[in-house]
Amino acid sequence: MKTLRKRWHYIKTWRLAYPVMLSQFGQVMVGQADSIMVGRLGTIPLAAATLAVSIFVVLMIFGIGANYALSPLIANADGEKDYGRIAKVLQHGFILSFALSVILSVILGVISLFLDQMGQDPEVATAAKEYLFYLNATMVPMMLFFTLRQFAEGLSSTKPAMVITLIGNAVNIGLNYVLIYGEFGFPAMGLNGAGLATLVSRWVMLAAMLGLVMSQEPFKSYWKAIVWNTWDKHIAKRLVDVGLPTGLQMIFEVGAFAFAALMTGWISPQAQAAHNVAISLASVSYMIASGLAAAATVRVGNQLGRKDFRNLMEAAKTSLVLAVIVMMAFGVVFLVGKDWLPTLYIQEPEVIGIASSLLIIAVMFQLSDGVQAVGLAALRGLTDVRIPTGITFIAYWVIALPLAYVLGITLDMKAEGIWYGLAIGLTVSAIALGFRFNKRVKELSLEANQRG
Repeated sequence: MKTLRKRWHYIKTWRLAYPVMLSQFGQVMVGQADSIMVGRLGTIPLAAATLAVSIFVVLMIFGIGANYALSPLIANADGEKDYGRIAKVLQHGFILSFALSVILSVILGVISLFLDQMGQDPEVATAAKEYLFYLNATMVPMMLFFTLRQFAEGLSSTKPAMVITLIGNAVNIGLNYVLIYGEFGFPAMGLNGAGLATLVSRWVMLAAMLGLVMSQEPFKSYWKAIVWNTWDKHIAKRLVDVGLPTGLQMIFEVGAFAFAALMTGWISPQAQAAHNVAISLASVSYMIASGLAAAATVRVGNQLGRKDFRNLMEAAKTSLVLAVIVMMAFGVVFLVGKDWLPTLYIQEPEVIGIASSLLIIAVMFQLSDGVQAVGLAALRGLTDVRIPTGITFIAYWVIALPLAYVLGITLDMKAEGIWYGLAIGLTVSAIALGFRFNKRVKELSLEANQRG
């Protein structure tokens, strides 16, 4: 019986995770396609893309993290069979997401005015500023798409977003080819062509997801149940209480890697371009792990609603085991392909050599990256976000970045030193989050037994 229950957990987790994994993988592949196509233009455009994306992704990931509040709250309500609350969470999440996307877009616009004052190569800064304009215009459609995606995932429906994401990715890659190089009579826009392609594809994805939610069951019933002229302060507060710390968690991690990109820019455009190549490759495995993390959030949140702590722990362990397997496999791929994989992006020997050495370091932190991704997601399923936020801040901004600066800049270990600092921060985060999850589950189980 125990073996059958464990097997059921693996099947359930995989069915939830693989569409998210494919969706995330497809999204990463668009980034890979951007980097590969832009890399053909030379080191300066690739370094400019690194700088622009590193800044954009900090604010973008905060907005996505804030949207992650929907999944556990909807999964919890679904577990309790409180269907009216699901419609309210969707309504308030959609409104808050739109407001936040506008605010983030304004902030990003202001930041773009100061790119040439960040110690970067002047030519890189100028190209990055133009590219950032297009990325900024994608903020609203991207945020609203993720709101609807998290709503669907909270209901354990992960395939629709996967299909729409893959379609959007195909649109992006096709337009990249046309607009970057000027095919079929279009002008060659270079790096800006990649930005315009991203903008169009994200509006296509939002339109498709919104059409699905408004017309297909089970989503349509919840959408029609929304009363837009009402406002529930309790629901809004819950979304903010979970979403704000989750956004901060993600911004602390992604912000650390973005700041690392800035630090590599202090070394040379070649080091910055190599960082872009290596982080692009490492992000593939991370996004696959984040698909398993999304399944952990939904399954843990659902079991919490049912007060079934035994299956809750099994759900979390299943996601963790699968993440470890995936990250180990990618570690082998990076180790074997460290000299060949960078050549997919750029042909300059100096950049390839640096990127190859960074991939060796990436092999070292694969397990830590997967464990901390699932750990954060499982805690999010418990709606435990404040202490994990503190853990991520300490791991990345108190430990990782200072070490990265000392090793990379002060001790002149260059890009490799910066990455060693990041690897140590990831490991600290993984260990601390594992301890926190076990402690919190025991506390919640004890509280439930005392009430029962």
